[in-house]
Amino acid sequence: MNIMMFAHDGSLNRGCEAIVRSSTHIIKEKIDGAKVYLASGKPETDTIISKLDAIYDGSTCEINKYSYDWFLSAVKVKLFKDETYALGIIHNNIVKHIPDMDVCLSIGGDNYCYGEQPGWYEVNRRVKAQGKKLVLWGCSIGQEDMSERKLKDLKLFDLILARESLTYHMLQSHGLSNVKLVADSAFTMDKEELELPRGWQEGNMVGLNFSPLVLSKNSQSRAAVRDLIAHIIKTTPMTIAFTPHVMEGGNNDYHILHSYYEEFKSKNKGRVILLPNYLNAMQYKGYISRMRFFIGARTHATIAAYSNCVPTMVLGYSVKSKGISKDIFGEEKLVLGIDEISNSQQLKAKFDEMVKEEASIKQRLRVSIPHIKNMSYKAVEYLDQLVQ
Repeated sequence: MNIMMFAHDGSLNRGCEAIVRSSTHIIKEKIDGAKVYLASGKPETDTIISKLDAIYDGSTCEINKYSYDWFLSAVKVKLFKDETYALGIIHNNIVKHIPDMDVCLSIGGDNYCYGEQPGWYEVNRRVKAQGKKLVLWGCSIGQEDMSERKLKDLKLFDLILARESLTYHMLQSHGLSNVKLVADSAFTMDKEELELPRGWQEGNMVGLNFSPLVLSKNSQSRAAVRDLIAHIIKTTPMTIAFTPHVMEGGNNDYHILHSYYEEFKSKNKGRVILLPNYLNAMQYKGYISRMRFFIGARTHATIAAYSNCVPTMVLGYSVKSKGISKDIFGEEKLVLGIDEISNSQQLKAKFDEMVKEEASIKQRLRVSIPHIKNMSYKAVEYLDQLVQ
């Protein structure tokens, strides 16, 4: 079976890396003879993932001005409001590989959370036009993200695998019968434990991840997180490890975490450390697994913590954070919405709650995580059944 993953923009986002890495592993582990290919917007960043059978350049192509394609695209758009020809050229680096595949996996887990996606709609249409199986792999979609155009596209899929129950029930409520409930494949990803850095307090570290994406949605959150850092230093003996997880241009966790580190390191010698910005997803997971607590804005940084039974507080901004927590705890445990994370008192109170309930949270994780990992493997079962 030839499987092509697409809708992936590279592994500078370690969450995207974690999805590709773990999905490739569990597919090959469970489906004999499966070959997995990746079409990537930044293929040079994905060479760190060794189990892929090939990495294709899946970046977008330009339509040269005044070329034949440019004129034809313009005519079709202007006279017929038809973008399909233009979009096919723009995404030709993906489209040209469809004939060689049996299954195409759209792996951008939350691509459908960010407005209309006409480019992906066109790729999906072409997959089905060529008689290939089309799967939406480990998605999260909020009710607020739905539209008639998006629903029409979702009906094209042979299989939609929702990675948490809020998305699963929402999609079912829209009449979609091609939806199955699974868990994010990254719960199964291996960790790699590197040497601990200077200043690491074994058994007494709290990891903190914050992102420009969250900051762009709530500009006042920067000050509130700063207050939380000061609160942790003042009220606990723990050391804080600032933990980046996305290093893309214009969306780089390291920059904002470095500014916190510079602010606190001189006044609080030995109480803050900054993890480097060049580790892969397994290596970040290795450090996160050895923390006592974790506070994270990036979903896959929190998955790295959850999957190692580390009590976790989520600076959430979408349905995926809420749904994943609900599936683990039976409630949205220690998840703050985007409007709440500018409230310093609320952040401090949630952190104090996490510390107070440490033992019970860890016990719940020990019970829930094996089930969640089994749900990750369910995705491969459903995929295998689809092609039988």
